Amino acid sequence: MTRPRGDLPFGPPAHSALNLRLALALFGFVVAGGAAVAGFLLGRVLGGFVLAAIAVVALGNAAWVQHRRRQRSRAEGGRHHSLFE
Repeated sequence: MTRPRGDLPFGPPAHSALNLRLALALFGFVVAGGAAVAGFLLGRVLGGFVLAAIAVVALGNAAWVQHRRRQRSRAEGGRHHSLFE
């Protein structure tokens, strides 16, 4: 018996991790945003700006991942991949 070309012997191919990426990006936004606010309140302006920049990048990443999730949903006819879609 031969396997199809490109098939791994360990089982079916892995599913997309977009839901995990979205959760981690939102977690990073909340943590970095909260730390930035704390930094500004404590008078650590440079640290506050650095953490605010990290929070903006995390929010941009979350927006991009959500865009990719919508693209995947449209391309596959609205098929859901998890409870969170």
